[in-house]
Amino acid sequence: MNTSLFYTLYNFAHQSVSFDTTIIFFAEYFPYVVIILAGAFLLFHHDILKFQNPLRALARKWREIIIVFFSGIVGWGLASILKLVIHTPRPFVALSDVYALIPETGFAFPSGHATFFMALAVGIFMSHRKTGIFFIIAAILIGIARIMAGVHFPIDILGGFILGGACATGIANALAKRASNL
Repeated sequence: MNTSLFYTLYNFAHQSVSFDTTIIFFAEYFPYVVIILAGAFLLFHHDILKFQNPLRALARKWREIIIVFFSGIVGWGLASILKLVIHTPRPFVALSDVYALIPETGFAFPSGHATFFMALAVGIFMSHRKTGIFFIIAAILIGIARIMAGVHFPIDILGGFILGGACATGIANALAKRASNL
């Protein structure tokens, strides 16, 4: 089923230059846009000076930023370690008829991109539901584009999504528990 779903998505690639360019954009460049948007949202989503206690509002904002980006970084690190332990080949290595649209090296499972961007999205979702949904959709688009680009199997992306969501949830819960103990 993993290979079948992979080919269903991968077969959209190599059909037209313009669509390949779109796939490459979402797989390779859109992640940078998402990071910038997440950072901008977390810094500017509400006016600190409107609060009765601006220092507390600033502390909450930094807590959100730490949850979101630290979750992504921890997830990326765990994904990198798991890749070395699991040794799953990328589709263009495992399947002779697959030609990647973007250069990638190393092992595939779990996807570091899927892990990082789902951790970021879930971290935002925990504090800002509507905006979090936008970032979850962005993470899904990145994951699908990386399958279509021929650099990941669907299971690599799914594993990354699960790992990223778990990292964000675990770090948020740990920080909340720590804050309640202070």
